[in-house]
Amino acid sequence: MKTSNDIKLFLRAIPNSYGQVFFSDQRLFAVILMVITFFDIYAGLLGFLSVVVTNLTGFLLGFDKKTISKGVFGFNSLLVGLGLGIYFEPDVYLLLIIIMGAILTLLIAVSLQGVIGKYALPFLSIPFLLSIWIMTLATKEFSALGISERGIYTFNDLYTIGGDPLVKVYEWWNDLQIPRSLRVYFISLGAILFQYNLLSGVLLSLGLLLFSRISFSLSLIGFYTAYLFYEVIGANISELSYSYIGFNYILTSIAVGGFFIIPSKRSYLWVVLLIPIVAMITISLSMVFTQFGLPIYSLPFNLVVLLFLYALKFRIKPSTSLSEVVIQHNSPEKNLYAFHNDVIRFRHHDDIAIKLPFLGTWNVSQAHDGEYTHQNEFRHAWDFVITDTEEKQYMGSGDFPTDYFCYDKRVLAPANGTIEEVVDHIPDNVVGEVNLKENWGNTVIIKHDDHLYTSLSHLKEGSIRVKEGDQVKEGDEVGRCGNSGRSPYPHLHFQVQETPYIGSVTSEYPISYHIQHASEGFNLKSFAYPAKNDQVSNIERNELLYNAFHFIPGKHYHFQVLKNGIEAKSSWEVNTDPYNNAYIKCHETGAMAYFHNDGNMMYFTHYTGNKSCMLYYFFLSAFQVQLGFYQDLVIRDRFPLNLIFSQPLLGLQDVVAPFWKFLHSEYQCSYDWIDNDMAPSEIKLISSARNSLAGKTLQKFDFTLHLHEKGIHRMVVSSKNLQLEAICTD
Repeated sequence: MKTSNDIKLFLRAIPNSYGQVFFSDQRLFAVILMVITFFDIYAGLLGFLSVVVTNLTGFLLGFDKKTISKGVFGFNSLLVGLGLGIYFEPDVYLLLIIIMGAILTLLIAVSLQGVIGKYALPFLSIPFLLSIWIMTLATKEFSALGISERGIYTFNDLYTIGGDPLVKVYEWWNDLQIPRSLRVYFISLGAILFQYNLLSGVLLSLGLLLFSRISFSLSLIGFYTAYLFYEVIGANISELSYSYIGFNYILTSIAVGGFFIIPSKRSYLWVVLLIPIVAMITISLSMVFTQFGLPIYSLPFNLVVLLFLYALKFRIKPSTSLSEVVIQHNSPEKNLYAFHNDVIRFRHHDDIAIKLPFLGTWNVSQAHDGEYTHQNEFRHAWDFVITDTEEKQYMGSGDFPTDYFCYDKRVLAPANGTIEEVVDHIPDNVVGEVNLKENWGNTVIIKHDDHLYTSLSHLKEGSIRVKEGDQVKEGDEVGRCGNSGRSPYPHLHFQVQETPYIGSVTSEYPISYHIQHASEGFNLKSFAYPAKNDQVSNIERNELLYNAFHFIPGKHYHFQVLKNGIEAKSSWEVNTDPYNNAYIKCHETGAMAYFHNDGNMMYFTHYTGNKSCMLYYFFLSAFQVQLGFYQDLVIRDRFPLNLIFSQPLLGLQDVVAPFWKFLHSEYQCSYDWIDNDMAPSEIKLISSARNSLAGKTLQKFDFTLHLHEKGIHRMVVSSKNLQLEAICTD
């Protein structure tokens, strides 16, 4: 480790190795776990040594330092160190075995990451199992090692460490009168860290509650499901294998119910269904492993979780009610809130954006499930025309194609792609007549991706400007609107299909961001399906808006801030992370606001850090902005609850979040003023963030953003307890 950054990563890896036992990266919870391991001072020291050796070896061998810093390798070694430290008397030989066990565990973990990681599966605590079984079997021949008797002479050890007061505290906890099932729960919880006493379990449960309300509730659901199952079959959950193996049910319920699967009614149901299977595996494998003198430890948990996660990957169509976690936030609550946010805001994020294939505002004369031709396998198509203020499609008598407003207008590529097929020899029809023989008329087929094509039909003869094999970009002209084929009057037929042939069956695929022009104003439509008689257009980009929200990596911003009468400064820098995610970072607080900009929309995706700095209020004020100015257009969105609410209110919501949300946080932005439509120099946006409980407003922020030619000029924030004004000094 040669740099200060390496040292920081190494130091971060130590507490994270403890937290990862419960899939956590929360520092306070990790400290609680670390303290609990030192209830047996020797085991705690050996566990700590094992963590240090593993992480240090990983650094020296050149493994990914950021992965090591997350504790994903160290936690398995921690368990090996604790297990051997509890079982054997401490001496120099045991130290040597711990070091070898730590290195072996690391090698197994890295290898498993390469093997099952290819299937996007976690290796869980398999490295711990393999390593401790190997070490346990090997040490049966090591006469120099002594079996620990600390469990027999616990009071003597406690008296040596803390005297009579510590002994009395231990006795008080062990003599605490609580229901038997709850006692077994606490001891099973502590057994995860090889601490078989009530105090360890109580502290661990409090830490678990602090870290995650969902994990805590799942630990109870998993354990008591198993407890009842054992009662029904007539077995004893704590005596069947002469150890408190209830932790298998606790870990399984947390993993399936909320960590690797998004917490939901369905995930909780599967916890209840899988726990009896874990119990059956626990009972059967205990009988097998007893023959070798080996405990089963967490093997049932590993088997069931891995089998379940692997089986889910073979579903034909993944379900949003039982969805795997794609981006791991190391917290069931964060996973849940982020998922709900993503389902609403980014469900089409990875889809290719298909835009309207024309300039200006057109009318939908026939939509999906049309009354004329858009039926059965051709039901997912649109016909577009241009109408005037009186909803007429033509001027004059309308007897000639040239009378129609849409005739000879440019037809554009709706997305980047390759020209797959072109027909350009069919004459335009006389208005009122149709060509049933050459039904589709002049047509261009564009391939955008495997199984994603668009078809533009009834084009004007001789107007097509592309040929097969040409590469086109979104917005390139491919032809002109005409009246060829089965077309009684000029219009543009547009459809999405999975195959590259003219006349292919249509596919249901939405139009990306576009504007609906209505009598009462403008509406922003996001990946929607234009309906009959809708007046629609692509977003016409406003250069002033575009420049203001075009955050280029490396760009700096400086603001003079007046917050509740106190002057301060705020400076930002735009950057990208190793995964090419763009973010704005506040130099003063280290807070980061992640965003995405596709040229039509700028929206924030995530926020981390201080929630009282200017960047946070900017994150709230510009949560979603479309980059075209439409007077009085209103954009509505919702904030992820964990980014807006704080404890204890959020903690109460966490408990029931998989089933019911009583907290809401809404965003609204309106396009208030522009000084000149043709050549604007100033624009004003007004937005708000409203937090509510069961419909009752708890807090509301009002924002005003002033933009000018150089970008963001001024931001004003107002709420009950906050008055903030920031002016860009760049």
